[in-house]
Amino acid sequence: MFNSGSMCLLATALCAASGALAADGVKNQAIPDFAPTDKTGWVLDRTFGVDDLLPPPTGGPGPVTFDKAYPYVPNGSGKQSTYRVADLTNPILKPWTIPSMKKANEEVLAGKVPFRARERCWPVGVPGFVAYSLVEPFYFYQMPDKVAVINQGGPEIRHIYLNVEHSKNVKPSWYGESVGHYENGDTLVIDTIGISPKSFIDNYRTPHTDQLHVVERWKLAADGQTVDVWLSVEDPGAFTTPWTAVQRWRRVENAPLLPVPCNENNGDFFNHGLVPIPQATTPDF
Repeated sequence: MFNSGSMCLLATALCAASGALAADGVKNQAIPDFAPTDKTGWVLDRTFGVDDLLPPPTGGPGPVTFDKAYPYVPNGSGKQSTYRVADLTNPILKPWTIPSMKKANEEVLAGKVPFRARERCWPVGVPGFVAYSLVEPFYFYQMPDKVAVINQGGPEIRHIYLNVEHSKNVKPSWYGESVGHYENGDTLVIDTIGISPKSFIDNYRTPHTDQLHVVERWKLAADGQTVDVWLSVEDPGAFTTPWTAVQRWRRVENAPLLPVPCNENNGDFFNHGLVPIPQATTPDF
């Protein structure tokens, strides 16, 4: 786990690399600038939709969302917030995925606190990385060979390697292997495989297999104030068909990257029987 000192060292090193980019004139190329200042962060835009992953406006198969009998109400909406109850009638779900999700629903309806990866300091995986940050912002560090994205909570760190092919043998890991390229001067396209089935797709605990393949398109708005994220997801082991989803981030300024150690702040202080936070003496992968 990163402590605040190692996190600050990482941020300093990445900022130095970003500065070298500007000095070399690389930022003058036609690529989207997700980090115009070192205090530019990105958070979920809840005016775009309340759920983790939202159905595509064009229609077609989409992600698991809330059961309409139990509407999801997030914090900060001005109404009594709720926990998520998954719509298990979504036709993308293969039968084997439903029992564990049904159990999660039943726990919520019985008044228990559900498992949410970020609240228990577990990595959220992909595509969850793009959908879980409402309070803790994302920060971009764009370099010639890769883009590093840090979510302040945890922190969670993801690396996208630019203009390369996937490895021949990808070892599964929390965030898999992400390769990407820029398009049209406003979009970063990311292709990810090798995502460990230890993670979930979303906060509904939608499971997946090691066949999960996710393509993301992060498109920066012309005014630089929002990023629209389009996701294409396929996993023939877990889903009946490929499906798509969308999400939007909004820009926040004067938000320097802060040390926010997760494990020390999220004990089961009220004895709710929460999933234990990660503890290990060796790496998971």
